[in-house]
Amino acid sequence: MDILLKYFADFTPTQVQQFGALENLYKEWNEKINVISRKDIDSLYEKHILHSLSIAAAFEFEPGTRILDLGTGGGFPGVPLAIFFPQVKFHLADSVGKKLKVIEAVAAATGLQNITVQHTRAEAIADRKFDIVVSRAVAPLKDLIQWSKPVLSKNSGNKAGTHGLICLKGGDLAQEISESGYRPKMMQVSDIFPEASFKEKYLLYCAISESGYRPKMMQVSDIFPEASFKEKYLLYCAM
Repeated sequence: MDILLKYFADFTPTQVQQFGALENLYKEWNEKINVISRKDIDSLYEKHILHSLSIAAAFEFEPGTRILDLGTGGGFPGVPLAIFFPQVKFHLADSVGKKLKVIEAVAAATGLQNITVQHTRAEAIADRKFDIVVSRAVAPLKDLIQWSKPVLSKNSGNKAGTHGLICLKGGDLAQEISESGYRPKMMQVSDIFPEASFKEKYLLYCAISESGYRPKMMQVSDIFPEASFKEKYLLYCAM
């Protein structure tokens, strides 16, 4: 817990209580259902919770934003983010039902009201739309983008501007990024939290929508107010 307070000084008393409860809850449940590596359970706050919160340190989510945690596993990054953003709606999906049982128990014990869960495969989510998809070491970037496109809303409800896929990954990502067809914004987690365990850990953001690339659009008549430029547009795609 101390490592969280090292980087975040403005938690509310409720958030401090909720984050503080996670260690015993996950240790207890991990004895029944393995959702965290045995060798990592003692580093829960650094390797799982703080790692998840790198998203919160890099992005702002407005109240009411709808976020899908794709392949959430034991609830990362979804659970820490739900504590950090209590007014944001988080939907945690995974193909392994017993892992979701752990998440439901953790949410109930900590009083989290902004989490829902769904037992499903990523590609089977078709009945809901979200403003943002988050994921942590689940699948290649190409697959994450393919799964995210159908569930992302055409118009973002996040007025802070972020709309697309945010994922946490590690290692050499050059080939994976090349194969994805996208050029994501990429940040080193160690630049956000300078801890040795975050070396070669990255935060990737792809601005994508249901139709693919989401261009920035400007009317040429707003630049040059000439009648001939009516209904003429300038589009920019960050690819």
